[in-house]
Amino acid sequence: MALISRRQALVSAVACASAATGLSGRRVWAARAPRPTITLISGWQAVNIGDIAHTPGVLNLMDHYLPDARVLLWPGGRLDHGAEELLKANHPQVTIAADTEQIFRESDLLLHGSGPSVVRADRLAQWFKATGKPYGIYGVTVSEPQAIAEVLRNARFVFTRETASIKRIREAGVEGPELGFGPDGTFALKMRNDEAARQFLAAHRLEPGKFICVVPRLRYTPYHKIRKITDPAALEQWKKKDEHNERFAEVDHAKARAAMVRWVRATGGKVLIVPEMTYQLEIMQPLLVDPLPDDVRGQVVRRKDYWLPDEAASTYAQAAAVLSFECHSPIIAAAVGTPAFYLRQPEDTIKGQMYYDLGLNDWVFEIDQTDGAAIAERLMKVENDRTAARAYLAAAMKRAEERFEACWKTIAGCLSAAVRSK
Repeated sequence: MALISRRQALVSAVACASAATGLSGRRVWAARAPRPTITLISGWQAVNIGDIAHTPGVLNLMDHYLPDARVLLWPGGRLDHGAEELLKANHPQVTIAADTEQIFRESDLLLHGSGPSVVRADRLAQWFKATGKPYGIYGVTVSEPQAIAEVLRNARFVFTRETASIKRIREAGVEGPELGFGPDGTFALKMRNDEAARQFLAAHRLEPGKFICVVPRLRYTPYHKIRKITDPAALEQWKKKDEHNERFAEVDHAKARAAMVRWVRATGGKVLIVPEMTYQLEIMQPLLVDPLPDDVRGQVVRRKDYWLPDEAASTYAQAAAVLSFECHSPIIAAAVGTPAFYLRQPEDTIKGQMYYDLGLNDWVFEIDQTDGAAIAERLMKVENDRTAARAYLAAAMKRAEERFEACWKTIAGCLSAAVRSK
């Protein structure tokens, strides 16, 4: 990433309230004792590689902009499915906090990391009540600001991962924090597992640049099945969502299949179907493989086990393109320079606005407003001019990096001010 220099990010003598105007002064954290400590609340669930990727993405930003700060991680959920081991291997300098007392005692600033919402607003309120020390929010979607209005007001900054959230916060009359667009932390993902990807691709005779990846999704994530809910009342509430999923599953995925068919027949290449969430391993075959014509089905490989974002990144880096009904596989692909389409379902929250905010309009397909032919045509345009596609993606990533710089200047300023006020 073409981010600002580490020294530039650390130098700050401005107060937190005016940090967004730029950093000033010449002292750096290394000149201070003790080191500043920032705690990151992140890690929401591990059944989704996008939710796993939020954490290392934001940690990469912290490493770049605050390299001499001590970082504690306060997991917001379960780090299972290998997520904890992945984080420790890629970010050994980060300490997973032992308890709340340690966080409250040692931290100068609390940062709620990138995610689907202000997932742990309760922790922000708890921190502020107990310590009075500053906190901020980075890279989230805020669909219902009224529900957490006090937490938003007391924050020093709130950077949302799309501009739709900023509009809602302002319409709710929330005043106090600095507001801005802070791209999803996954855009800063760097982790890779090239060897695992190499072995998988070789085993299935998938050649670099000669296959595309496709990610399925139901309109509503079936959490009642993922979490094995048995309560009759809860299951009854899920019944309508299940019916909704069934109604649109074939309609949606037929459009993706049309692009798959066009790709295979036009290029002779292959298709790799992969999951972003664990449950998708079960829907790949009936929705994306079985209905295909015989000549295309033989060119399709279905991944049969769940994976982690490092292997996904290395795989996407070898693909010609990624087509995904999920929001984060296109981001992981973008981070490694691979063109990616987001097949956006209307039930998938306002987070999809982030693609428009970064100028990726041509690669977002509002699924109810498009058809398979349109997706296929755009895919072949990317295939026929890969240089132009890479340039288009690079322009979007540059916008993301510009926003990283602006947001993390503010965060660096807030951390500096918090240390000085001790």
